[in-house]
Amino acid sequence: MHPSAGADTTPAPRWLLEPQFPPMQAPELAIQPPIDHHDPAPARPCRFCGAGVERTFVDLGMSPLCETYPSADELHRGEIYYPLHVFVCDRCFLVQLGEYETPENIFSEYPYFSSYSDSWLRHAENYRDKMMTAFELGRQSFIVEVASNDGYLLQYFVERHVPVLGIEPAANVARVAIEKGVPTLVKFFGARLAEELAAEDRCADLVIGNNVLAQVPDLNDFVEGLRILLKRDAVLTLEFPHLQRLIQRNEFDTIYHEHFSYFSMLTTVRILEAHGLRVFEVEELPTHGGSLRVYACRTENQTKKIGSSVRRVIAEEERVGLASAEGYASFALQVRQTKWALLDFLLTSARQGKSVAGYGAPGKSATLLHYCGIGKDLIQYTVDRSPYKQGRFLPGTHIPIYHPNRIRETKPDYVIILPWNLKDEIMDQLQFIREWGGRFVVPIPEVTIY
Repeated sequence: MHPSAGADTTPAPRWLLEPQFPPMQAPELAIQPPIDHHDPAPARPCRFCGAGVERTFVDLGMSPLCETYPSADELHRGEIYYPLHVFVCDRCFLVQLGEYETPENIFSEYPYFSSYSDSWLRHAENYRDKMMTAFELGRQSFIVEVASNDGYLLQYFVERHVPVLGIEPAANVARVAIEKGVPTLVKFFGARLAEELAAEDRCADLVIGNNVLAQVPDLNDFVEGLRILLKRDAVLTLEFPHLQRLIQRNEFDTIYHEHFSYFSMLTTVRILEAHGLRVFEVEELPTHGGSLRVYACRTENQTKKIGSSVRRVIAEEERVGLASAEGYASFALQVRQTKWALLDFLLTSARQGKSVAGYGAPGKSATLLHYCGIGKDLIQYTVDRSPYKQGRFLPGTHIPIYHPNRIRETKPDYVIILPWNLKDEIMDQLQFIREWGGRFVVPIPEVTIY
């Protein structure tokens, strides 16, 4: 079905149609003063609206960068820990973390490869089919994906002979995409690169940004680049974890230094409209613990009418309190309660002589383990399908990472699923642990034993 089909024809409320933040030149707003790293919680300007940000959303203590996996030779060198103190802006309600490391240091060599998740590949293929039908894309079209990773998505458009371009800053990941036949620029995306592509007549009919918006510290420059890259009648789709679901489902481990911001629909609409982009449709997705897929176009494109789904999601966010600062106050308490429950389970298992192994080495595991104070004494090892991570260690805790065959060899009593958003896929892969009475443990939203 076309994303704008069945659109509500009643006039939209003035607050939704009329920008609450005036259009801005992104590079000017994005310039921020240097951060004083010696102050544990300095007041910062909001990375979108520039207002002073001082209200705590949650303080998860200190943690190393989550996607750094030391080798055996690097274990003695020590690691840098940074604050995981998250704030919410009282003006635009953007939930945000300070920029303690540059994107160049985080993303230029990156260990995350999207293609190791079978369910994510199915998600990508389904997206291809939907977009080609909804927007009549074909060999005459041009599609650009920002943060295209290892070509996990664009490969499906290539199969249908649709011209594509991936933009991916991690050279090691981009190399895999290029080997798949996905043309890829190894660059960081922003307004300047978008202008270069536009000057080469390489604006797109469809621009894709899946799970990248959170990873951008210079938010205004990035969104301005998305607008520049769009043809006049083109469509932008953005997928990102939904802040409302993060709060409701207690997904605090999705907060880490690589994610600079966390988005509600309310705030996303404001950010996009400030850069001449209009949201006309939204889908709620199960991926990553609950995500949104937002459809937007240039403001001057009046062919896309605002659908009822936009009003529905915003109304629900207002109902649960995300349109006021007070609505963010209770999250910290439920996070502490989850920590206590997980520690209680692991300590009880240790006293009973039960063995516990992990499955997966996702970025979110660093936040979970460090905030809860969990190390090798409580989780002996973890496994991962990615050869890049096998033989290395989780950051900070130095829990070893093995090939998944290790589980069959050691027969642990419990397997704790660290990428809990893939629990169904993982439990299906590891059905064999029931041969020796093994059980699965999922830590989020609350400790559950299967």
